[in-house]
Amino acid sequence: MALTTGFTELFGIRHPIVLAPMGGSAGGALTAAVSTGGGLGLLGSGDGERQWLRRELAILTAGTERPWGAGFLTWAVEPGAVDHVLERGARAVMFSFGDPSRLVGPVRQAGAALIIQVTGLDEARRAVDLGADVIVAQGTEAGGHGARHGRSTVSFVPLVVDLAAPTPVLAAGGIADGRGVAAALALGAAGALLGSRFQATAESLADPAATTAIVAGSGAQTERHRILDIVRGSRWPAQYTARTLPHPHLDRWRGREAELAASTRARADYNADVARGAIPPLPVWAGEAIDLITDLPPAADLVASLAAQAEVALARAGRR
Repeated sequence: MALTTGFTELFGIRHPIVLAPMGGSAGGALTAAVSTGGGLGLLGSGDGERQWLRRELAILTAGTERPWGAGFLTWAVEPGAVDHVLERGARAVMFSFGDPSRLVGPVRQAGAALIIQVTGLDEARRAVDLGADVIVAQGTEAGGHGARHGRSTVSFVPLVVDLAAPTPVLAAGGIADGRGVAAALALGAAGALLGSRFQATAESLADPAATTAIVAGSGAQTERHRILDIVRGSRWPAQYTARTLPHPHLDRWRGREAELAASTRARADYNADVARGAIPPLPVWAGEAIDLITDLPPAADLVASLAAQAEVALARAGRR
């Protein structure tokens, strides 16, 4: 059976599977591969740094003729970056973490789909009020940044589905195989947005040490915190914590966040460790489902296998 949903019909794509727009991982090659494979690739555009965008958009537009989009950090991006991806042909723009009200105008004017990620019901109501074409409901199992006081995917997604109907909702957080995609559909979502699983693919921009750690790691090792944002001097708003794998500076400062924030030496020590190769350039963002990630496949093949696994899982559940 084909997994046709309101989301797949909106974009004319084969599979209700979406690449999370992960900064540092979801570059042009990965985005193109996911779209070519029948899903929707979203470029991890972050704050919209223009040189990076130009380079990765050139790779992306040369790599696929299928629909694709771009994702931005709402609190960090300038509207000009949104215009830039729309001019290059983005069919969708996703905003995450913050109030995107100031940014939706160019998306509407271009006729592109507006995707808004939410981490709580207040954010979901705002997304509905803004007229989002698609809403991503992110549970706390997700790797990388998310709500400090969020909800689990399995309890959060149905609430957003009911609140937003008939707007299509994508489930995010703790989904790394076709059974997770099937579960998202069973919860009422119109598809699934995956991050960690696509981070560990052949086309990912992630540091090889990070992808190796994801394949070898366990969800039980992941931890949600702000420590690595503080020690890196990151501007991430305090209401968003990040789920990562273990890290020496996390061990060093756990439970001492106030002391860390006041330290004049901590950031210098961190940068020195990066410079001498003792730690990777970025933390290893990883979700709770990484136990299911055991290889580094081409992303287009992964999209097809996820969809096939989801179909089998749904058929099996129906027989039972």
